[in-house]
Amino acid sequence: MKPSHRPAGPVMLDVVAHEITAEEREILQHPLVGGVILFARNYAEPGQLRALTAAIRSVRPGLVISVDHEGGRVQRFRDGFTRLPAMRRFGEAWNADPAVAKAAARHAGFVLAAELRAHGVDLSYAPVLDLDYGVSSVIGDRAFHRDPQVATELARALIAGLGDAGMGAVGKHFPGHGAVEADSHVAIPVDGRSFGEVWAEDVQPFRLLAGELAGVMPAHVIFEKVDPRPAGFSPFWLKEVLRGRLGFGGVIFSDDLTMEGASVAGDIVARATAAHAAGCDMVLVCNRPDLAVQLLDRWHPVVADESAGRVAALRPRAGSMPADPATLAGWAPYCQARDSVLALA
Repeated sequence: MKPSHRPAGPVMLDVVAHEITAEEREILQHPLVGGVILFARNYAEPGQLRALTAAIRSVRPGLVISVDHEGGRVQRFRDGFTRLPAMRRFGEAWNADPAVAKAAARHAGFVLAAELRAHGVDLSYAPVLDLDYGVSSVIGDRAFHRDPQVATELARALIAGLGDAGMGAVGKHFPGHGAVEADSHVAIPVDGRSFGEVWAEDVQPFRLLAGELAGVMPAHVIFEKVDPRPAGFSPFWLKEVLRGRLGFGGVIFSDDLTMEGASVAGDIVARATAAHAAGCDMVLVCNRPDLAVQLLDRWHPVVADESAGRVAALRPRAGSMPADPATLAGWAPYCQARDSVLALA
């Protein structure tokens, strides 16, 4: 099969196992597909991961290969990768010495991106910009800090580290998931605060970092005093606030459309339609290959050239960083950064 060089589409989906099947090869050729998100089930060991990403690339060179790889409990690849600390650890380090914390956060971003890129992965959905209110069952120690200014400074350092390895950053979960207890994977969280309260606190890291992010992922949270729809389906939050007031020019990703928090929008086609109409450039359909196929068969969006261009720009920048794990392991800048991260962890 010859690789397809058609532009990336607006759907990010997953694959089932350690290798892609003949059916998955056919699905990846669909013009609506723009990327693949990998999970822990797709990983056995470093060589297998490199073979998997190479196989995906052989089918469709322009696809964006991504993963949720933040550190702490959300790190899909572990054996053979550096165990990155949860982001709260950098917040704790800030309380002792801000300069040390920022340096460690930058090193963590660099290690994260360098290791992923050496295995053929283009993008991680990081950093979490939610604030640590101490109430969210799903955010928890994934957040840097309660103070939006501290969270911003630590995230900025991690973003710079990702950039040192040529990788863009994806801030999540806009406009903020940290103040609600419910987990949007299994419930529909509702935040009862006013727009002014959310703007003054949770939105600030997104506002201050808007020009430094390649992507933003909204929350499946309903801010009931602002809009009856979850933020990821809200033109107010995505178009008026994120694009308009914050001036964000990168890719807006939906959160996973199979999550319970997305169910308010209807079936999978209705969810994708609502997310796209609200301003999402790319919609994620994870862990339900049957729904991914339904979406590809039944959804017929009109994709603006501007949106397609934003997605294409997600691919990492070329650079002098080693392109394979063996060479990376002996590269002095990486080794120094890794030692710094391990010392903090």
